[in-house]
Amino acid sequence: MNGNGFPKLLTVEQIAEMWQLPRSWIYERTRRRGLEQLPHFKLGKYLRFEETAVRQFLDQRQVGTKPSG
Repeated sequence: MNGNGFPKLLTVEQIAEMWQLPRSWIYERTRRRGLEQLPHFKLGKYLRFEETAVRQFLDQRQVGTKPSG
């Protein structure tokens, strides 16, 4: 969250750098439908991402982990 109560939105470039993925992967996942679509906001021609939503998206796709508990 930023100072005005809204979540901080990240750009395609920031997400790609943060997760070490090509920008083309990010763009392609925004065009998919259903569970494979990367959560995003479209503001005119600009795409923006909420970091926590992207983290949840990737966490749901994690394989080979042991269940906690």
